[in-house]
Amino acid sequence: MKLTILINCPDQSGIIRSVTTFIHQQKGNVVYLDQHVDKQAGVFFMRLKSEFEQELDLYKFKEDFAKELATKFHMEWDAYTDVYRPKMAIFVSKYNHCLYDLLSRYNSGELSVDIPFILSNHKDLEYVAEQFGIPYFYIPVTKENKSEAEDKQLELLEQYGVDFIVLARYMQIVSPKVIDVFPQKIINIHHSFLPAFAGAKPYHAAFKRGVKIIGATSHYVTENLDAGPIIEQDVTTVSHTHSVKDFIAKGRDLERIVLSRAVQLHVARKTMVYNNKTVIFS
Repeated sequence: MKLTILINCPDQSGIIRSVTTFIHQQKGNVVYLDQHVDKQAGVFFMRLKSEFEQELDLYKFKEDFAKELATKFHMEWDAYTDVYRPKMAIFVSKYNHCLYDLLSRYNSGELSVDIPFILSNHKDLEYVAEQFGIPYFYIPVTKENKSEAEDKQLELLEQYGVDFIVLARYMQIVSPKVIDVFPQKIINIHHSFLPAFAGAKPYHAAFKRGVKIIGATSHYVTENLDAGPIIEQDVTTVSHTHSVKDFIAKGRDLERIVLSRAVQLHVARKTMVYNNKTVIFS
């Protein structure tokens, strides 16, 4: 059995020794450890993986860890076994490139998740869900019914026991009603032209400006639109020889890659959020 532990707490001496000693006392073997200290904030971060020859009572382990270590060091922490596959809901609108990429990776076994359903404010991509045999729920969203629509979304998310949400080009603003139920558990993707080229046609605006780099950003969703903690980013170069169509094609390629990397990092428990920033472990 494998166990991953994520910890952040005030920086102080003895944390690593105390945690590894505790693992040893529980008849576990530490197989990976990565740590980071934010000197300016005085905060310690650690990701640790351990293996246990025998089946572990996770409830008892957490209870003892909290009693012996977490309280002493004022830790914010959690522990996850590799047995459980997190349940990932996908929200989409009309663009299919990120959806197809995620479903292809899921279908090939590259993504260690279960996808209980795909949800959309349009019917356009229902055929994609049918191709992969995944339930598809259509919940239209307007200014008048947004609150009611999100109530229906939350009902589905609870019914299916969803752990986190991926906005695979879901073209609606998610309100605090949903964000507060899934803090740091909603992943979004968008182009990296913000805030310079906001609006409906950012690639056209960037083309007119003659930019030389385009990019994509994946981040956790917060109440501050497109300003949540960044998980993954990437860029590619463009030039005067490229058309707007080229810009859009390159941008969509980046969106696919960056979103999948962000999801993989989240699923592997390699992300920690602090002060609207992320610590990303290797």
